[in-house]
Amino acid sequence: MGNQLLVSLSTMGGLGLILSIGLAIANKKLNVEEDPRIKEIVSVLPGINCGACGFPSCQVYAEKVAQGKAGVDCCVVGGEDVLSKLAAIMKVQVEDKESRVAAVCCQGDNRECKKRFRYQGVLTCRAANMIDGGDKACVYGCLGYGDCVRVCPFAAIELYDNGLPVVNEQRCTGCGLCVEACPRNIISLIPMSQKVYLGCVSRDKLKAVKEVCSIGCFACTLCASPKVTPDALIVMQDNLPVINVKDIKDWKVLDQAVDRCPAKCYVPR
Repeated sequence: MGNQLLVSLSTMGGLGLILSIGLAIANKKLNVEEDPRIKEIVSVLPGINCGACGFPSCQVYAEKVAQGKAGVDCCVVGGEDVLSKLAAIMKVQVEDKESRVAAVCCQGDNRECKKRFRYQGVLTCRAANMIDGGDKACVYGCLGYGDCVRVCPFAAIELYDNGLPVVNEQRCTGCGLCVEACPRNIISLIPMSQKVYLGCVSRDKLKAVKEVCSIGCFACTLCASPKVTPDALIVMQDNLPVINVKDIKDWKVLDQAVDRCPAKCYVPR
């Protein structure tokens, strides 16, 4: 009996030793060493895991950068400082990019724009927009339930009592999360150097606009006239004036267009 127990223990011990040696060899053979650049990249990222880069966390973004599957210019929150550090780690050159800021392209608040019905559903813009296109009379206008406010990780947007969100440009990083959250595509990212933008996205014309909003663009085309704005710096597209931002050297050239807009649709910054 004693010999059988000894043999059994010896056999189990031998098998354990063999398996341990096998696992050790397999671990050494199959082990994939982490790219040391990943830790370097993580150390210079903001670490807030906001997702603005398109990845779920700073760690995942760092791994993708190290693998060459993501650019070093995706961290808009980190700005130029992080960009230059990532470029140095990855030994790449990048072009300078102008910072951008969020702009709410709608001025039709609860006083200026009518309501079609009383909405009593879930208080989000996305939910309201699914109920017959939302309760706002203007089918293009801001619904005012603050989806953009909730997704901003920097508290850079505040919903005012008049039903319109307002961007705090000192806090805004241009991450674009608010742009993605808006079901009406009202929020845009504009260059920091842009001094004027159009505060309306309605594609309707005079009568249709005036029936629902007192401050909406009704495609009068006055601002796009060469007598008001030279060199085609403002052109009409789909019933909306579009500013050719890249061609403007001095923003004072748009002063007359801003002043003469009958609906006061332009928003100076």
